[in-house]
Amino acid sequence: MADQVRRFSTNSSQPFTSQPFSRRHFLGTSAAVAGCLSTSALLGSRAALAAALKTVRFSEAVHNLGYINLYVGMHSGIFKKNGLDMQVSAAGGDTQTFAAVLGGSADFAIGDATMAQISRENGGPGVVVGTVVQRAHYFGVSKTLQPITDPKQFKGLKIVTSPEPNTNYSVAKRLLEKAGLKVGVDATIIPVNPGTEIAAMLAGQADIAIAYQPSVAAAEAQGAKVVFDFASYIGPFCNTGIMVLPSTIQKDPEMVQALVTSFEEASRKTYADPAFAKAVARQEFPDLPGDVVDKAIDAELKYLIPAQSVITKPDQWKNLMDMQIYLGNAKGTVPFDQIIDNSFAEKAIASLK
Repeated sequence: MADQVRRFSTNSSQPFTSQPFSRRHFLGTSAAVAGCLSTSALLGSRAALAAALKTVRFSEAVHNLGYINLYVGMHSGIFKKNGLDMQVSAAGGDTQTFAAVLGGSADFAIGDATMAQISRENGGPGVVVGTVVQRAHYFGVSKTLQPITDPKQFKGLKIVTSPEPNTNYSVAKRLLEKAGLKVGVDATIIPVNPGTEIAAMLAGQADIAIAYQPSVAAAEAQGAKVVFDFASYIGPFCNTGIMVLPSTIQKDPEMVQALVTSFEEASRKTYADPAFAKAVARQEFPDLPGDVVDKAIDAELKYLIPAQSVITKPDQWKNLMDMQIYLGNAKGTVPFDQIIDNSFAEKAIASLK
């Protein structure tokens, strides 16, 4: 997935059909339709529209349903309406997605916003202009355990997560230590490649996997169950932020505003139209059964995991920083108003009232 790039251009708002959908199918269908058009004026009009769109190189940490607002915005044509041609690629983790921004191969990245904080603390660049996931979108999933009501019940367990410093490793480690459990002694964390946590648990490598949707719903379809909910345990939490360089803001503030406005509109649409969000999710994850994807979206919205608004709130950021400072991943020396630029989100909210 990491080496795939998805470009949503002028045809991205076409109605959904009952046919199987994939990103390759989408591109192929769009090309076929364009090739069959016989009206030169229509072709010229579409070509002119495509030429007017601003290409945005956009990196997501991994392809997962926590980012449903992004996918809703792309499939509904919201980004296109705001003048953006989204070229999206999955980087393979939080560190890699911010590295794409630092290296200049991406204009924006979404992932653990601690990456921007760490960069700033080490004299590098990084600004967070919005929130995409407002609560920890991780669930403890197991085939053998009963629901866990007290973090002390993790004692003696083998827990599989993505490797440090990915967010699900961080939330798991902090949960154990706050419960008075010593990692490696009282409980064991087994790191695996992001996105393979469920498979490792199902293969018997661990008692419980800390994973995100739609992997969680897919595991439930195989007899596993959610035994712990991190979204409720942690509360408001900037799990995923939109990261960008100050130089990009200075060079093209209009592009930044268009992107943040698109996320605000897409966030609202996700909650206002769950049926559409499910249709989008089915298209983004065509290899999963539709009912599994639907269940995953129901869980995402029930636990208020996707951001309801793109603006980054102080309590969301504080909970993220408190965790990262506790774990030693960040020092917290950059004040909220110096790393969080809510000016674009505030303008977006005002424009959409």
